[in-house]
Amino acid sequence: MEARYYIIFAAVFAALQLFLYFFNRTLGWLYGSLLSQQGRYAFVILSYILANSIILLTIFRVYPSLFRVTPYIIVLLLYSTFVSMALGIIWWLAKHYFVTPRLLAWAYPMAMLGLIIVSVYNAYTPKVVHYQITLDKPLNKPLRIGVASDFHLGKLFGAKQLDQLAEIFNQQNVDLILLPGDIMDDNVDAYLSQQMQPSLAKLKAPLGVYATLGNHDFFGDQKRIAQQIKQAGINVLWDQTETINNEFVIVGRNDDLVKDRPSTAQLIQSVDTRLPIFVLDHRPTEIEQISQLPVDLLVAGHTHNGQIFPANLITKLTYRLAYGYEKIGNGHFIVTSGYGFWGIPMRLGSQSEVVIIDMKGKP
Repeated sequence: MEARYYIIFAAVFAALQLFLYFFNRTLGWLYGSLLSQQGRYAFVILSYILANSIILLTIFRVYPSLFRVTPYIIVLLLYSTFVSMALGIIWWLAKHYFVTPRLLAWAYPMAMLGLIIVSVYNAYTPKVVHYQITLDKPLNKPLRIGVASDFHLGKLFGAKQLDQLAEIFNQQNVDLILLPGDIMDDNVDAYLSQQMQPSLAKLKAPLGVYATLGNHDFFGDQKRIAQQIKQAGINVLWDQTETINNEFVIVGRNDDLVKDRPSTAQLIQSVDTRLPIFVLDHRPTEIEQISQLPVDLLVAGHTHNGQIFPANLITKLTYRLAYGYEKIGNGHFIVTSGYGFWGIPMRLGSQSEVVIIDMKGKP
């Protein structure tokens, strides 16, 4: 296992202890009178043992099925920490006025519920983000490109959301649809059992729909995933290029989980680089290298814009461009926060989104 994963696990484990500390201190402060001293000690010990056991059993793969439980524990404890800090500040500022511990005891669960409701809303309610770009190469006519990534199709995100996405693309009258990875959530089991193919097949555009596979598509079931995507009428590019009507070129790269994948420079050797070149690359890990090539547009996902604050601060430190749009070197680069979510149906400090790019050629 790479060293960075050990660092991530250590950081998560340390954060968990901090969250548990705030959680127990807050409950003791607001609700301690409801239990005896022995009862409070027992609750604290039990909370530490239970939370840490689930995390460790997951990390060391003793019970891999607990992997889905772990994010809920961490996020809910994180939210509890946010609420605890907010209540602490309110108490410090207004304890001599109208604020009482009893009032805060009512405010705590209400604030927790509010954060959860906002998070679920952000996960399931997409916003449409528009970008306007002008290429440094000629383009026969303006293009409207729809981009959506990171569906993570599974038990919590499926046909209903695909129907909604198809409706958004239809309303926006897109000419081309690009899907840069993580279409499925590790496998096609839920996709097949919930019969999502008719909904995925609703994604249509006059110039076609093109997809690449992300890291979650490459967790062992990539052949079946690609097969199901193709059966829905979507073109899957496995480190391949395709020239559309001799007007522009689409380059689809496998996720960099595939260590022997060819570089973008190698992929475009066989195409006419005088044409506009659009690259789908699931992770925005090679933006600086690609910005030196005759690539006009790169669309990526993967980061989810952190999904849950403050993870977006970490992604900003990790990637040259972690979210949004920037013109770098020769090209235009867009990293979307994704249409779905990973792990839990919650977003805080980020929101599900669909990207619409209005593109013009060089005057």
